[in-house]
Amino acid sequence: MPDSKLLNEAILVVNQKTKLIELVTEYKVFDQEGNEIGAVAQVGQSTAKKVLRFVSSLDQFMTHTYEIRDASGEVLLVLTRPRKIVKSSFAITRPDGTEVGQVKQNNVFGKISFSLEVGGQPIGSLNAENWRAWNFNIQDASGNEIARITKKWEGLLKTSFTTADNYVVEIKDQLDDPLRSLVVAAALCVDTALKQDARGLG
Repeated sequence: MPDSKLLNEAILVVNQKTKLIELVTEYKVFDQEGNEIGAVAQVGQSTAKKVLRFVSSLDQFMTHTYEIRDASGEVLLVLTRPRKIVKSSFAITRPDGTEVGQVKQNNVFGKISFSLEVGGQPIGSLNAENWRAWNFNIQDASGNEIARITKKWEGLLKTSFTTADNYVVEIKDQLDDPLRSLVVAAALCVDTALKQDARGLG
C-alpha cells in the first residue's frame, strides 16, 4: 500500500460539494483538522460525454473512471465504474494497473449494501443503515465493524466543516491491504454511486 496520509488516516472528511470544472466531478478530502489530504477526481471524459452526463440521466449508462489522489496530486488508486444496467460496481486498481479488488452493489431495493471483493471473494461489506441520514457501516468478512460513514462525528471541528456538505469516514482499526485500500475506495465512491443512481433509473 502506498505510504500516503490519505490511505492511512483514521478520520477522513469528504466534501460532497462537487467542484465542476469543465463539467468534471471532483471531491476534496480533508483530515479532521481541516487540512486537505487528497481528492477524488473524474478523468477521461470527452467534451460530448461531459455535456451529455450534465444534462441527462444517461450518465449511469456510461463508464466512469475516478482517481483517488493525495495532496500533491499523485494518483493512489483508480476506480472504474462500468456502465450500470441495474446495480453499480467499481473496479479498484493501482496506478500501474495492478488489481486491488472490487466494490459491488448487492441489491437495488431496501437498505443498499456493497460487497468488497478480492479475486471474486468477499472480504468485507459496506452497509446502509439509514440512507437519508447518511449512516453506513463497513464490516470485515466476519461481520466486525471496521469503519463507519456518518454525517455527525463529535470530534469534528464545527468551525471548519458543515454537515450539509460533508460526510465523515471513521476507520477504527489498523487494517492490512487490500482491505484498507478497499475500505477507503468504498467510502469515497459510495456518494458517487448513490448520487448517480438517484439521477437515473436505478
